[in-house]
Amino acid sequence: MNGESLIKPGMSAAVVGCGRAGLAMVEFLAHSGAHVLASDTRLLADFAGNEQDLLKRCTVGFEGGGHSVEFLSQAELIVVSPGIDLRHPALTRLRHGGAALVGELAVAAPLLRAPVIAITGTNGKTTVTEVVGALLQEGGRRVFVGGNIGTPVGTCLLEAADVEVIVLEVSSFQLELSGGFIPRVGVLLNITPDHLDRHGSLDHYAAAKMRIFQGGPEQTDIVINGDDPLTATYVPATVAAAARRFGCRQGAAAMVDGEGVVLAADGGRQVFPLGGSSLNTASGRMNSAAALLAVQRFGLDPAAIRRTLATFQVGPHRMQVVAEIGGVRFINDSKGTNTGAVISGLRQVGSRVILIAGGKDKGEDYRLLRDAVKQTVKHLILIGEAAPSLAEALGDLVPWTPAGSMEDAVRQSAALAIFGDTVLLSPACASFDMFANYKQRGDRFAAAVERLAEEP
Repeated sequence: MNGESLIKPGMSAAVVGCGRAGLAMVEFLAHSGAHVLASDTRLLADFAGNEQDLLKRCTVGFEGGGHSVEFLSQAELIVVSPGIDLRHPALTRLRHGGAALVGELAVAAPLLRAPVIAITGTNGKTTVTEVVGALLQEGGRRVFVGGNIGTPVGTCLLEAADVEVIVLEVSSFQLELSGGFIPRVGVLLNITPDHLDRHGSLDHYAAAKMRIFQGGPEQTDIVINGDDPLTATYVPATVAAAARRFGCRQGAAAMVDGEGVVLAADGGRQVFPLGGSSLNTASGRMNSAAALLAVQRFGLDPAAIRRTLATFQVGPHRMQVVAEIGGVRFINDSKGTNTGAVISGLRQVGSRVILIAGGKDKGEDYRLLRDAVKQTVKHLILIGEAAPSLAEALGDLVPWTPAGSMEDAVRQSAALAIFGDTVLLSPACASFDMFANYKQRGDRFAAAVERLAEEP
């Protein structure tokens, strides 16, 4: 990417939100010679010891307990972490007053020298990002993999000077303030309603996603889902005309065909089988097709690609079979935090499902689940703050019961299940009402299932 760095030695720069991404940005800004201010809702004493050390070492001022105009207005540049809502009153006042607010991608854009593959979409981002990274590594490339997963963008700026390809999962939150960020390859996996509590509407959410293509086909190789109706609705015509598509339809550049993917290449066809691999699911095949198009320009050896796809292991919390007890499968899909992901999971499982759903509401319309629930679910177990909303949207279709904890939900599910049933944790909600994150939620589910398996 081209352009002049936003960070000048001696300038004052503030970081709003000191989670993992924010702390990485604090360290990078200090390393670049900026005088760093940091603002967080937590007090300094609430941070872990190593985080306190970093903040004391890298900042000239820290504000805890919230974000104030008075503190942040000291900065020439304000870097807003992805988890911070731009509608925060202090940020709104600062923006209206002419303050320069940017996100981590805007800071990174002029500094990234290696080609960037950026992957976004509502569902599947993490898996595709991991597959793309694995394909490039097996192909002998030096790769940085991170962004919205794993290693933050700030760490990439500090440590990725000698890499050949940068692979980033990018969220709608990151893309909101992405500045001049223009990837060499941009992948849009799908669009389903998500984070509407933050974006306000599906239109605004989709508009944030579309920023991945702001460089147009002249600067970005465009990869989109050819089967997804909302992608077709929201992708601009100029982008759509230049896009390479993946999907199940004839003519796709990467076409899902049975238990494999057929890739159009140099006027011919390359077949990449997935049978027997962890990617041989409905979503896994689509994710593999997207990944193959993402790396196509890098000229990888087809044999190395086949080896990677055959051995790749999908990460936990994504349709992960935890156990089978008495002929009942228990599946952890804690990463299913929106209605689109739940619908996909239910389609993969089939029928006779006991669905554990609920958590922190993100503003979605749970009635979008009605068809899938009616076809596949025999009983709903509802947890968390969103349980009443889910019951109102779906409770007339199937029986439902509330559960006060994950352990209670697993025990109720086990009592209801008979041979051949599936207990599926796919919440359609964020986790923050009951858990630190979706990983802790999935771990609690898995632990409860494992304890169940140990009982007589």
